[in-house]
Amino acid sequence: MAGNSSRFFKAGYTRPKYELQIGGRTLFELTVRSFEAYFELETFLFIVRHDFAAQPFVDMMCRRMGIARYHIVELAQTTRGQAETVLIGIEHVDAASDERLLVFNIDTIRPGYRLPDEAAGADGYLEVFRAEGNHWSFVRPASPQSREVIETTEKERISDLCCTGLYYFASASEFVSVCKEAMADYGEYEQQWRELYIAPMYNTLIARARRIVYHEVSASEVLLAGTAEEFSALIEQQVQA
Repeated sequence: MAGNSSRFFKAGYTRPKYELQIGGRTLFELTVRSFEAYFELETFLFIVRHDFAAQPFVDMMCRRMGIARYHIVELAQTTRGQAETVLIGIEHVDAASDERLLVFNIDTIRPGYRLPDEAAGADGYLEVFRAEGNHWSFVRPASPQSREVIETTEKERISDLCCTGLYYFASASEFVSVCKEAMADYGEYEQQWRELYIAPMYNTLIARARRIVYHEVSASEVLLAGTAEEFSALIEQQVQA
């Protein structure tokens, strides 16, 4: 939630995209309800921008949806990318431990999400679906029959397995480790990936002989609202999650 919603503002919207409504519900609620099965089991962390005054909105929505434990972290300035945003949030709530970590965007809806069987025993996993284009994160499997990931990229099409934006780490502390490693050599990382994306950081874990896998879902299970055009399409479908 730390993005600037610039494409939506340019399209004429006056509020951040997560406050906009689809079928009588905000995009925030539709997205977060993807994880309704975990509302009473897990701790949720929302990282927001200070200049959008998002904290009272998020607090109200979390209470309304019945999320048992949640934190809201406000950012005073723009970060160098999603990975740094998550790192700041984790460190702010002192969650850099052996707790598992699941990262997701606020502009994608995954109705009825459940942690997949592939996550059991893995050090990390990426959720993927098959799509066209080069504007995704990608994974390369060890073989066509394997669920093991041997390479990840950003905006570089090494396969047709495109990430939905859902990233899992069996240990939050390991995410912190690889993120800080990337930040320590940010110039080289930026040159290759443009900003601190999460997907390429799995390459560091793979180099450490960690077991990284992917879980594939169908395109129909992923409802995208990252652009004004995608958002308008969902309104026409009257999405209800």
